[in-house]
Amino acid sequence: MTTVIMRTTARAIVPIILVVAISLFIEGHNLPGGGFIGGVLTTTAFAIVYMAYGLDFLERGILGRDVDPGKEPSRDRVVVAYRRLFAYGFAIAVVSGLAPLLFGQPFLSQTFVMLEGIPIYDHLEVASALAFDFGVYCVVVGGLLTILSVVGAE
Repeated sequence: MTTVIMRTTARAIVPIILVVAISLFIEGHNLPGGGFIGGVLTTTAFAIVYMAYGLDFLERGILGRDVDPGKEPSRDRVVVAYRRLFAYGFAIAVVSGLAPLLFGQPFLSQTFVMLEGIPIYDHLEVASALAFDFGVYCVVVGGLLTILSVVGAE
């Protein structure tokens, strides 16, 4: 059972954690950060929500679905979605690593484009490594949330 303080704190810090996770994810190819640490921070935000509101909050409170209480945790719809996110992330990471081979470049080669006039960053270098980072992000989030959900339900 959680307290009002925990729920209030979760409502305040989860958006901050998610904004920092997105920022680290976007800047990760040039500065410390990237898909892995962004995924870990996103999973941390989910863990805080799970601690404050319970494992079924995502389906009941956010998605408006009915939760079957007798269902095995590894067969739950949310866990299946997390596993699917893991698989898609792995596929994106592999394809982004292999794509340069089509252009005669070495495995995991990258290029970049400079975007000017971005509101928060002013200018932003978008590298092709962002696709690989996104794949890693999805693998980390999908894998850790699968583990968190299955272990947390038992």
